[in-house]
Amino acid sequence: MSLMSKLLTSTIATTAILSAGMSEGDLTKYFKKFIVKNPAVEVLGSEIIETRKIDTAKGWEVYLTNMKLKHKGKEVSVPQTVFVNGDLITPVLMNMDTKRNYVNEYKPSLSVEYYKNDHLLFGDKNAKHKLVIFSDPQCPFCMEIMPEIMDAVKKYPKTFALYYYHLPLLRIHPVSGTLVRIMHIAQHKGQSDVVYKLYSLKIDARETDVDKIIKAVKDHSGFVVTKEEIEAKEVQEAISQDEALAAKVMVTGTPTVYVDGKWDKMRDKYKKFLP
Repeated sequence: MSLMSKLLTSTIATTAILSAGMSEGDLTKYFKKFIVKNPAVEVLGSEIIETRKIDTAKGWEVYLTNMKLKHKGKEVSVPQTVFVNGDLITPVLMNMDTKRNYVNEYKPSLSVEYYKNDHLLFGDKNAKHKLVIFSDPQCPFCMEIMPEIMDAVKKYPKTFALYYYHLPLLRIHPVSGTLVRIMHIAQHKGQSDVVYKLYSLKIDARETDVDKIIKAVKDHSGFVVTKEEIEAKEVQEAISQDEALAAKVMVTGTPTVYVDGKWDKMRDKYKKFLP
């Protein structure tokens, strides 16, 4: 069960009437009254990340937001997409003829803060096209497409720059908690190819024994790392920062791919720019 599912007990879409001119205050009231039904969760506020007009749904706008919640003493941000048309607001907007669910069509654009040098995995920072990817090395689809993308960037470094963010899905792949820290260490030691190699690592996704994981990584890639390095505070903080930056743009799954600042739903737009 996802964090959102735990926090939001209502699964029925609710349309409400609000005053014209949507504000974060309006959204907070809406979330409190209609979205968050778990009495153990407190709605602290809301943040509007981006708004866009929907060309194929006349009069409607999409609001990409984060709900600021407090649960068991911990403050969390939970992404929430809502749709607004004048005084109407709803969390689900569908075209019954085409079966198109607009919830699945939008993510926020990226700002320049996602193009920091310490996240540049492969390619030239001055390349014409910039890719940003949030990934988990044990996600099956990540394991399928990431090597292909990395191969393209390494082959055409003047065309692409690949900025990489760790987003371990620990409920599904607990082993990724250790793997992403090893990958972070390898990259910052100038061994980005270790990141590439770990996408072909065969290991039990439920493995949590750090010593076993370290050995598996060494046997597979030749990279040697110590438990002390993995458990260093700055390494753990770096992964937490990646997760925070993912949440900031409503990224919750992997692989999530951006090309030139725009979400690439099909994850293959970069192929259009191959020389």
